[in-house]
Amino acid sequence: MGMLFVEYLPGPKVFKCKFCRVDSASPDDIVSKEFRGRHGRAYLFDSVVNVSLGPNEDRHLLTGLHTVNDIYCSCCQRLLGWKYAKAYNEDQKYKEGKFILEKNMMLKEGR
Repeated sequence: MGMLFVEYLPGPKVFKCKFCRVDSASPDDIVSKEFRGRHGRAYLFDSVVNVSLGPNEDRHLLTGLHTVNDIYCSCCQRLLGWKYAKAYNEDQKYKEGKFILEKNMMLKEGR
């Protein structure tokens, strides 16, 4: 296995993977806190770091059909949420390219 490169985020507080504590997202990149994941509350982010993408998958979600990619922590490989690749309903297009992180998979820690 090759060397793992980890990106660290600036700021007094960042969201980290609950399992290995690697940086995952900045609070500045939150689009909405009103989302649901597989296991409860989730946040929609403009960008995340230190994740790997699973394959494209069509999924029927609460807001309709979407093509998504599951996202995994690049350090510990735990499932953290998903990325919206395509939204089929016009009113859901704003989600394309954005990420869902499940709140119960994250820690919000200071530096």
